[in-house]
Amino acid sequence: MVIACLSAPGLTQSSVERRVGPPERHRHAVLSAMGDEGSVGERACGVSFLIRVVLPDKPGSLGAVATALGNAGADILGVTVVERSPGHAVDDLAVELPQGRPPDVLITAAESVPGVQVESVRPHSGLLETHRELELIEEITGDPGHALELLAAGVPRIFRAGWALVVVREGARSYRLAESPAAPDTIAGDLPWLPLSKAIVVDPEVNWVPEPWSSLDTELAAAPFGAAAQALVVGRPGGPVFRPSELARLAHLAGIVTTVLAS
Repeated sequence: MVIACLSAPGLTQSSVERRVGPPERHRHAVLSAMGDEGSVGERACGVSFLIRVVLPDKPGSLGAVATALGNAGADILGVTVVERSPGHAVDDLAVELPQGRPPDVLITAAESVPGVQVESVRPHSGLLETHRELELIEEITGDPGHALELLAAGVPRIFRAGWALVVVREGARSYRLAESPAAPDTIAGDLPWLPLSKAIVVDPEVNWVPEPWSSLDTELAAAPFGAAAQALVVGRPGGPVFRPSELARLAHLAGIVTTVLAS
């Protein structure tokens, strides 16, 4: 697990990193201050984080996790269901820790409940908003001339990611059409896995991407968008990996925006 630690509140990019246990791509905790919507939620009484947990899908499991987190000094601000599968559930919990409490306690507390695994701990604004897709679609509908820019800027907030790009492939050359403010700088190259027929998790070991896209243990997802060789790419530095339910949401959002722009 990789934990990037805050050396001081308000930094735009964490510069201190340490490892806890063996590095596992499916378990990352990236705790860096990124500013704007991706910033750590700092209030007078504490610091906010988003913890993703995989837990048994049975009565009492979530309550047991909440109790363990409470005993560790965390206040639960909200819960979002990410995915439900036979036998297990995936939830995002927005929590607040008192100033000075290390985020490691969240992992220790949650995993003290039998059958619970922590996938990630990330900085958070302190709020769980469930209507951002609709808000983004309305914004794009009202200003279609800036649709790509609005889409790239809005997607990271919806998927609690670090950045997003709209890319296109023409022949053996691929380049970006729009980008979010935190998108990595790259030189135009080729994305041979375009065009896409469905939303996918982009594995850099299988699907070539520019090195900056996959640095910082960034998890990548992409969905077809607009024309046949266009795609919406999302990067989540430090993970967690994009789950099937998130891929479905990404594809649905890209499809709706495509329809809006074609009308």
